[in-house]
Amino acid sequence: MKKSNPKIDESAPKLIGKHIIELDDWRGKILTTIRKIIHDADPDIIEELKWKKPTNPAGTPVWSHDGIVCTGETYKDHVKLTFAKGAFLKDPKRIFNASLEGNLTRAVDIHEGETINEAALTELIRAAVAYNISEKKKR
Repeated sequence: MKKSNPKIDESAPKLIGKHIIELDDWRGKILTTIRKIIHDADPDIIEELKWKKPTNPAGTPVWSHDGIVCTGETYKDHVKLTFAKGAFLKDPKRIFNASLEGNLTRAVDIHEGETINEAALTELIRAAVAYNISEKKKR
């Protein structure tokens, strides 16, 4: 059962859904698929919208569980799923294909027509949640 958190904007899931509908193209379909995979991998994940600004008034979809797990950004030619602590995660299926040189994040860029490796993405999401939980216990 999810705990109620007064800092969490309960309308975020509705706004993320609205954002996906407004995309009305392949990016919306990819983001819908990603969103389902994330929730299937961790039913306790929390959806938030962060970093609203004039150039991105809808904000960025963020999925969290004891810290940010990943963000979902849409660009003209790809959807980017960025894992906040991706550099610390094992990626045996090698689906990370972007932001590989940093010390913290790793990302999966998905272009039109590409297939998502759902099993590998599920593993990464679960690994990110486990990492967040283990780091929280250390504090």
